[in-house]
Amino acid sequence: MKKLQRIELLKDFIQEAVDRGATSVQAVHEYIADLPFEALQQTGLLKEEATGLQQKHRQTIGVVYDAIRRINREIGQLISDQFENLEETRDAAERMAPAPTPKPSPSPSPKPPAKKLTAAKSAAKKAPAKKAAPRKRAAKKTGDA
Repeated sequence: MKKLQRIELLKDFIQEAVDRGATSVQAVHEYIADLPFEALQQTGLLKEEATGLQQKHRQTIGVVYDAIRRINREIGQLISDQFENLEETRDAAERMAPAPTPKPSPSPSPKPPAKKLTAAKSAAKKAPAKKAAPRKRAAKKTGDA
């Protein structure tokens, strides 16, 4: 998985956590805000006609947390748009980049140069020269005739 995709998944995870968190906090907030109204109703200090006030209070709380969730979605969409722009820019850069020049394939290595022989070694390697056959001496002629 590419780095950019992992970051976008992390963004989605955080965005979902903020949304769930806002919903949970809203529920707790409404519960706590209802406690004084319920206590006043039980003691009889709050008349039935005043229950509209409790509803208005709940609506106000709802509007605040709805705004938090809406802003969270908008920020998430803005970040997703930026990820998309980055991907499109990268793709465009890859398409516009010059084609890589092919590297020459390595040719088979040439045979190593023949070793130069020193004069002494060269002479030793040559076939020995044939000795000239000894000459036969001519017989002396004696004066017998």
